[in-house]
Amino acid sequence: MYHKSVLLGESVDALGIEGKRDGVFVDATFGGGGHSREILARLGQKGRLIVFDQDEDALANVPEDKRITKIRSNFRFLENYIRYLGVGAVDGVIADLGVSSHQFDTAERGFSYRFDSPLDMRMNTLADLDASQVVGSYSLEALTKIFRDYGEVEGAGKVASAIVSARGNKKIETTGDLRDALSRFFNAQSERKFLGKVFQALRIEVNREMRALEDLLEGCLNTLGENGRLSVITYHSLEDRIVKNFLRDRKADGTFEILSRKPILPSEEEIEANPRSRSAKLRIGERKRD
Repeated sequence: MYHKSVLLGESVDALGIEGKRDGVFVDATFGGGGHSREILARLGQKGRLIVFDQDEDALANVPEDKRITKIRSNFRFLENYIRYLGVGAVDGVIADLGVSSHQFDTAERGFSYRFDSPLDMRMNTLADLDASQVVGSYSLEALTKIFRDYGEVEGAGKVASAIVSARGNKKIETTGDLRDALSRFFNAQSERKFLGKVFQALRIEVNREMRALEDLLEGCLNTLGENGRLSVITYHSLEDRIVKNFLRDRKADGTFEILSRKPILPSEEEIEANPRSRSAKLRIGERKRD
């Protein structure tokens, strides 16, 4: 399986497709296509689904369906593409911000410390910046900030310092090189948690994920029609905070209504079936008239 969708029913239910079966919806993170296929199952024959993904591997999974328009691009450019397509207002946008299982499990993509592979982590393989460049060229201060803010790594400064020291002797080009450079910070019991945080921080920086999310939300503000729904699944506390604050601020200015006062979480059954869903949080908003 390419990827097992998280909070599938809850996040698609949030779009309110039943009342707009001939509407236009956007899946901003196609991935394995689970959310898109569920949307298509609910759309009428005159409905339209626009799917975004910057990963060529993901778009290879897009089903043949005349209702689909696929776009290989970062979702941060959603507003530009919607205008280019001449769609006008859209009725719903869904975004699942997690990394796909395929990306984690494909060794050469460099997302996982489980394999000794090139230190890459690019969701868009055409992008210029990869993880080896981050660890190889960023200053001590910049690395410290990344590990502290994006990974919540304990002792972020010491971790950054170890990388700077190690790269003075040998280039850090593979996931194995990075593990070796940081080996004194973990043991068999703490390895998974520690390296998971380090790799997460680097991935977020490589893909500019937080800035892209902010751009996506602003794009939704400008492209969702009246009563259009926004359904966003986050996995990181900083992501969740960005979505929460966006909806709170837009509620204050009267442009959005918050439909999930508290985030919707996976059930115990879903977490047991798919452990990668454990940190997921779903927030839902509805666009109001300006």
